[in-house]
Amino acid sequence: QVQLVESGGGLVQAGGSLRLSCVASGNITAINVMAWSRQAPGKQRDVIATISSGGITDYADSVKGRFTISRDGAKNTVYLQMNSLKPEDTAVYFCAADLLVAGRDHNYWGQGTQVTVSS
Repeated sequence: QVQLVESGGGLVQAGGSLRLSCVASGNITAINVMAWSRQAPGKQRDVIATISSGGITDYADSVKGRFTISRDGAKNTVYLQMNSLKPEDTAVYFCAADLLVAGRDHNYWGQGTQVTVSS
């Protein structure tokens, strides 16, 4: 069974930092793009950072310069380093990955981890 499991969320004061992790496990042949999205209460889920298999990154304007996405291929893990956090960063954070499983590409999502930034 293929799954993505996030960790590292929590409560932090404005200006603080958190590091999220997401591990992909199961019968995975290869991992292509990995990404982080977030969803605040009453709002749509937005992609905020992506990283290709070659390490090319892209960020939403709202997090550019504050968040850094990275990945460890050997560990099937993607990270999101979040610095200078703001109350408006409060959301459930989800990781996603495009995985090659049993010869086919599939998109998988994690269950989400809550990040709360207090003012």
